[in-house]
Amino acid sequence: MYDLTSRQEHASASANGKARNDSQAETLKEELSNILEECRILLPGMQALFGFQTIAVFNERFEHLRGLSPVAHLLSLFMVAVAIALGMAPAAFHRIAEPGRVSRRLIVLSSRCICAALFMLMLAFALEMFVVFSLATDKQPFSVSVAALLLLIIGAAWFVLPCLIRRRWRRPPP
Repeated sequence: MYDLTSRQEHASASANGKARNDSQAETLKEELSNILEECRILLPGMQALFGFQTIAVFNERFEHLRGLSPVAHLLSLFMVAVAIALGMAPAAFHRIAEPGRVSRRLIVLSSRCICAALFMLMLAFALEMFVVFSLATDKQPFSVSVAALLLLIIGAAWFVLPCLIRRRWRRPPP
């Protein structure tokens, strides 16, 4: 929790022009509100992807998938379904386990659910790119390379970069 000492240090650093960043702590209620808003932003995209993936199974080109592509598509479909479930979990947990309350436990659990949903979504995107490139090029090694590249890009953008920034901001000033 953001305490008076931290506030005074931040004010002092700001006054000296040496503030590391210009952020401020949120209340638990604000944190929960932001988490639920993030879920509202993620869910429509995941649901749209799930819909397109589901329809693809009934498309006649699905029958032309060879090798690992059909399995990769179905695994990707499953991962998106899990991501959707994880994306909805914070609201369900709040409504069922802690109605009318906001706790640090709820915030931590909700944050973990969102991160897990993003991880599953990242894997699903990569698998789906493998399937699409396999069908389009009929070159599985190339398709694996594209999927791996996408996995690296999304992993860096969604996980590595935020973790590096968090670590940098948490270091004490020199």
